[in-house]
Amino acid sequence: MIDNKDIKEVLLSEEEIKAVVKRLGEQITKDYEGKNLLLVSILKGSVVFMADLMREIKTHCKIDFMAVSSYGSGTRTSGSVKILKDLNIDLEGYDILLVEDILDSGVTLSNLKAMLMLRKPASLKICTFLDKPERRKADIVADYTGVQVPDEFVVGYGLDYDEKYRNLPFVGVLSPSVYSE
Repeated sequence: MIDNKDIKEVLLSEEEIKAVVKRLGEQITKDYEGKNLLLVSILKGSVVFMADLMREIKTHCKIDFMAVSSYGSGTRTSGSVKILKDLNIDLEGYDILLVEDILDSGVTLSNLKAMLMLRKPASLKICTFLDKPERRKADIVADYTGVQVPDEFVVGYGLDYDEKYRNLPFVGVLSPSVYSE
């Protein structure tokens, strides 16, 4: 059972999340009409966002998944990116849209973008649900951003702490007492 005391405050309600996803889906639909769109979800965090986003995109698209790790069970990136599951599709000729839950330090996405560009996609852009620019360590900016969030540890809507809280239907700030124990 998730204890409400674990959440310091709610940043985005279910309704606010739906509005953000709808706005992003409309823009992506417009920008990718007639293109060879491949949505690439970065597991595990972005799977909830990706599922909602692809339903809001009204143009043809394919999907694939990558699993990478740069956090382990901590609250800060380790700085090294480990590929746990690679893509199943040859990227050449596709217009890739990397779908991420949060752009934080940027280390993971910066490394992924460089690696995927070597596979010769027609284009490669980034869509992030949340953006935390105050924490940026890598020189990277999302092409599509849902919401900027403060430099707090956020969970819910796919985002986790130690594999917990992903199933919350909102985005909340995790109480520091949870991860400082």
